[in-house]
Amino acid sequence: MNERQRRHILPCWSRRVPAGILSIVLPLALAAAFPLQTEARGTQVGQASWYGPGFHGKKTASGTRFNQHALTAAHRNLPLGTRAKVTNLRNGKTVLVTINDRGPFRKGRIIDLSRAAAQQLAIGGLAHVRVEAIP
Repeated sequence: MNERQRRHILPCWSRRVPAGILSIVLPLALAAAFPLQTEARGTQVGQASWYGPGFHGKKTASGTRFNQHALTAAHRNLPLGTRAKVTNLRNGKTVLVTINDRGPFRKGRIIDLSRAAAQQLAIGGLAHVRVEAIP
């Protein structure tokens, strides 16, 4: 190996440092770029939508069949089986739902409610809601 080739070889520690720095900096940068809309621990505020007839009877992420007449919902990251209290911030109505599916997949929405849950909240399309995970 000549002198020119030796200058271009990095020491072992210099290859690991950037990865170590990225493992610290990247999560912090992502958290700053995409802040969660949370009020308190386990609480989110945002847009809710509902789904029903087209999915009735199909399997959910939890493995159960979707029932549009049950009080269930789809959430991106709450654990399946979690109970959540959803409050319509426009009229103050609330409903307790069980998270049994994943979604919503449209940008800006935080929860997809079953048809029955949406009816109890008096939601016709979209609504501004608060979602609180029940321990």
